[in-house]
Amino acid sequence: HGYDALGMKTVWLTPHIMEDMPNTPESLKRKFEELRTAYSGRIGLHLAAEHMLDNLFDERLDGNDLLPIGQRGDHLLVETSYFNPPLDLEGTLCRIRSCGYYPLLAHPERYVYMSRKDYRRLHEAGVRFQLDLFTLAGMYGKRATECAGWLLEQGFYDAAGTDIHRKAVCDRIRGFRLSRKICTALTALCRDSDGL
Repeated sequence: HGYDALGMKTVWLTPHIMEDMPNTPESLKRKFEELRTAYSGRIGLHLAAEHMLDNLFDERLDGNDLLPIGQRGDHLLVETSYFNPPLDLEGTLCRIRSCGYYPLLAHPERYVYMSRKDYRRLHEAGVRFQLDLFTLAGMYGKRATECAGWLLEQGFYDAAGTDIHRKAVCDRIRGFRLSRKICTALTALCRDSDGL
């Protein structure tokens, strides 16, 4: 109900699929149907997943054991460790593309191992970026906030979302303020997000 109070019309729920979490697309679909049956709000709910680029990712990709995101189902939301890239990150992102998906990198501003040069190279290679809105509020530190501002100014983001794991976090979004420049860039991002 917190999203409803914020005026959201559509929400994509993206639980993690990773080596150390027992989620599978089938188990998540069952839980999602239970949620949809119980939910009586006005927000359109959709299911996808945030796929960790871990040791099991190649197996999941080969078996198409995935939950893509977007109105056309042609984007794959992926993430990495915050501190270290997975082996052959660019090769894995290229494989995702060769399987018919656009790789959508979740909260890239939070990856401390990436530099502006890395972001530019990935962006030019067709990797899409998803902003975590809470980063702009400073929830993940000064470096991540500054990086998010730079990525936004460069026009590198293709989508925006939140990394909410508890209701208390949702309540914090109401109180944060953004500069006019950031608001203008966010408005353009939301307008141009192409079904994400």
